[in-house]
Amino acid sequence: MTSTVDFKDIAASLPVFLETEQKEKILFVIGALMTRLISLKKGAEIMGIDSEELLHTLDLLGIEFSYLSLEDVEQERKW
Repeated sequence: MTSTVDFKDIAASLPVFLETEQKEKILFVIGALMTRLISLKKGAEIMGIDSEELLHTLDLLGIEFSYLSLEDVEQERKW
């Protein structure tokens, strides 16, 4: 199990936000988005930004986000 110190070290290394609290929030939002626990709109609400800005932030971090399942992505690539 990771400790709080490890989490804070990871959060501190994120280049997108200046405040540690925002860095910790984005880590939470990324995890919740990837496990489909929250919507993009809810993630943006948690971050205090709009959905487009959240998508841009994810892009800056090199995180590809899509509501499509892996099967949907494969089907779209075939079209």
